[in-house]
Amino acid sequence: MITGKFPNLRLRRSRKCDWSRRLIEENNLTPNDFILPLFLIEGKNKKQTIKSMPGVYRYTLDKITHVIDKAIQKGLPMIALFPYIEKNKKNNLGTEALNENNLVCKAIRLIKKRYKNEIGIMCDVALDPYTSHGHDGLIKSSNILNDETIEILINQSLLQAEMGCDVLAPSDMMDGRIGEIRKSLDKKGFKMTQILSYAVKYASNFYGPFRDAVGSKDLLKGNKKTYQMDFRNSNEALREVALDIKEGADMVMVKPGLPYLDIIRVVKDNFKIPVMAYQVSGEYSLLENGIKEKIINENVILESLISFKRAGANAIVSYYADKLDKILK
Repeated sequence: MITGKFPNLRLRRSRKCDWSRRLIEENNLTPNDFILPLFLIEGKNKKQTIKSMPGVYRYTLDKITHVIDKAIQKGLPMIALFPYIEKNKKNNLGTEALNENNLVCKAIRLIKKRYKNEIGIMCDVALDPYTSHGHDGLIKSSNILNDETIEILINQSLLQAEMGCDVLAPSDMMDGRIGEIRKSLDKKGFKMTQILSYAVKYASNFYGPFRDAVGSKDLLKGNKKTYQMDFRNSNEALREVALDIKEGADMVMVKPGLPYLDIIRVVKDNFKIPVMAYQVSGEYSLLENGIKEKIINENVILESLISFKRAGANAIVSYYADKLDKILK
């Protein structure tokens, strides 16, 4: 028997029924909260399995319209394009990134011709899919060259904007690239092309399956710790975001997502700018393999996605984006 004083307010009262829980819920998800990554390969009529990412595929251009049709039907606002470049097209300078007939450019033209503005297109601005060493920038004596890399990134940005890309996403982490890209876009008449800066991109161990998906995993020499952020740091993230906002970023990305929910929250609270989170390949593969092995059940997908919204993310880049109808149900 309970003796003494007892609280008048019982928080469990509001949890008693499903309708009541729904009535007071603080966060929810809709298709508007998601960006679908799409991997591209050369050839025709191919849907290629990615071993390290169960349920995710590389598509030839003649196959992507089927995927995009479904994305539009499900209400997704944007797709993100990532190319798998053949080794014979890669070199130390990543020159294929500036080829107007590379995979990304051909995909942008195809999508814009067919869909106009029914769905947004986001493209990474970085060299790692195109370089023979797997890094995001030019290398000299094992050092990543900042300013020289930016010159190439400017041209890559202008090319993608000219093709019709809606949102340029510099993911390279070179210092000062947002300002230089913004100035060049404006000068060339692309004032309305948006920039989503990977302002907070950590040198993470969660990227392995993605590097496999774009064909850079086995090529990477060394690591990316001299330009991507140290995962021990959080205040540094605020400095990165502040600089990129000042240089003209319209939105910022925090990558990876789930291990960095604290960073999403502190960025959102401090800057009130649209913040995107990337539920990266390693996070996705861990969840999928856990579900496959029945260590966890599939309800963890929704739980993990809600955590991004709870932390303050406006939208999530997720490999689950094309499965939302089942997840949200």
